[in-house]
Amino acid sequence: MIRAVGAVVAVLLVHVHVGHATLDGNSLRYPAATSAASPWTWRCSGAPRYLCERHERGAEEQPHAVSACKMSCGPDANLWPRPRSVKVNHATSAINFNSLSVEFTDIHGNSLDMQRDGGGLLAKISERFRHQQEEKATAKDGSTLVKYGGNTVEVVLRLKTPAVAHLTLDTDESYDLTVAQAGGLMNVTLGADNVFGARHGLETLNQLIVKDTLRRELVMPTEVRIVDSPAYKYRGVLLDTARSFVDVPAIKRTIDAMASSKLNTFHWHITDSHSFPLVSKTFPKFSHFGAFSPEEVYTPAAIRDVVEYARVRGVRVLPELDAPAHVGEGWQWVGHNATVCFRAEPWQKFCVEPPCGQLDPTVDKVYDILGGLYRDMIDVFRPDMFHMGGDEVNFHCWNTTESILQWLAKQGANRTGDDFRKLWDHFQSRALQKLVEANNGKELPVVLWTSGLTAPGKVDRYLDPKKYIIQIWTKGDDPLIKELAEKGYRLIFSNYEALYFDCGFGAWVGEGNNWCSPYIGWQKVYDNDPRALLRRLGVTDPRLLENVLGAEATLWTEQADSYSVDGRLWPRASAMAERLWTNRQDWKWTDAEHRMLEQRKRLVEMGVAADRLEPQWCDQNPGLCYLSKRPEDQPVPGEH
Repeated sequence: MIRAVGAVVAVLLVHVHVGHATLDGNSLRYPAATSAASPWTWRCSGAPRYLCERHERGAEEQPHAVSACKMSCGPDANLWPRPRSVKVNHATSAINFNSLSVEFTDIHGNSLDMQRDGGGLLAKISERFRHQQEEKATAKDGSTLVKYGGNTVEVVLRLKTPAVAHLTLDTDESYDLTVAQAGGLMNVTLGADNVFGARHGLETLNQLIVKDTLRRELVMPTEVRIVDSPAYKYRGVLLDTARSFVDVPAIKRTIDAMASSKLNTFHWHITDSHSFPLVSKTFPKFSHFGAFSPEEVYTPAAIRDVVEYARVRGVRVLPELDAPAHVGEGWQWVGHNATVCFRAEPWQKFCVEPPCGQLDPTVDKVYDILGGLYRDMIDVFRPDMFHMGGDEVNFHCWNTTESILQWLAKQGANRTGDDFRKLWDHFQSRALQKLVEANNGKELPVVLWTSGLTAPGKVDRYLDPKKYIIQIWTKGDDPLIKELAEKGYRLIFSNYEALYFDCGFGAWVGEGNNWCSPYIGWQKVYDNDPRALLRRLGVTDPRLLENVLGAEATLWTEQADSYSVDGRLWPRASAMAERLWTNRQDWKWTDAEHRMLEQRKRLVEMGVAADRLEPQWCDQNPGLCYLSKRPEDQPVPGEH
């Protein structure tokens, strides 16, 4: 019965993609060669360096492409992120792409319903895995790139809890993977608690299947044993789609790239003072007034499509509705008294960048509107957590607003910083109540940015650590981080000196470079370990260190849009991904360099315009592009 189910799945998947590849029996047609054979081959140097070295191929020698050599050279199989425990036989074997089957069972070996179990994800992730192999074997014009023949591949995935259909902070994302060759059959067994761990395992298996361009074969190791799980629960990418519009195809490419690196949270900063592209069912005038154009909006259907697209790739979508600051465009229809300081001039006095805008916490109508927006967002995002923003409130703005000053006077308050924090707390408490009501009375984990409300000595007066997760955007050596940790807050790190990917470009107000320059190289991203940052601040209690949920790379789009998102995020976000997944304390970026180049290549092959990190020659000659610091290796003066 199980084999029959697998056969049906394989047939269905071939049918889905039959328009993309010409089928001939049990093989893909192999076109005549269109270019001369390469004179080169790559051989593994062996221990201790395990580098693929280029050689001129002997007359009788079978060629090996550099990608195939890298996969079979060294202890890590060139995987990204590197599994926690991996053993790979360096022997490889060709596989027959067209004889690949995928089956799902429970732990007792009973077949699962591909269309229903795991919330319908089983069939979808199987189809995606099959499609990934097809893309390796097929050229853009539809012709095929691999020879006839090779081993049959049978993949059996066993799930302990197949009913799990949605990702949460408590989801077990671990998996174990075994590959064993028996004659002409490659048996792949993948065990996981749920479909999300299984998806990660299939992503690893996808990387183990490599196209050897010199032999025109898909090859994979003959023996593999991997036991793997993430070091951090939260592994995210923030994309701001309010300062500049980012279209849905670019968002989906971002999610594809996240899946390839086992990142699990797409943080969607969907509105800001610059625009309101979210189409609200309750209040459609928001996008009518606030979108850059009628076409540059996110409809409920488009959002649901993105959320499901991400779920199939093991990624949750975390929506953010930033407030009480970072509001403006789109709110015009509500009335002048809902927002204050909108487009105030000179803007430097009222906000961190134009256009300014904040909500008036003393206006009851504001909370009714927030409640409607929260209902709309929960309906389309179906989130397991919610980001309420809460950063960069400008007290001068509130201090120059007559309605707010009158409200403070009635409360017997003055106009000190603490008085404005109490007003802010009033807003946050009422907004949170509206969020809970919008979620049918159920509380969600709520994320807030570090801000004036989390100032030293202030935060626990206002924010309950059982309810709020704090996302850190200040530098990683900020003493406030220690205080937040010791007060029991769960933390997400986006320390800007390592994880703000908009840094290092020309200024867009004034001249020179932007505020957080210089550019952040992937090496610094890779070495940015959140728990190590805490330990350097003096926090060593294991319970407090466990409260670090993970980290998130951010891309604010003052100077990026659909055309530049790929290069700004990738492959640097992949560097963070390995730190958050594997987190080898003894590893620095130099231990990952040759695999990082291959991961960038994978991203490009899947259609993501990831930045090149080194000359292409370095890809093909691992270990030779380095900078020695030894005195005896330095240039001789006058010789260059």
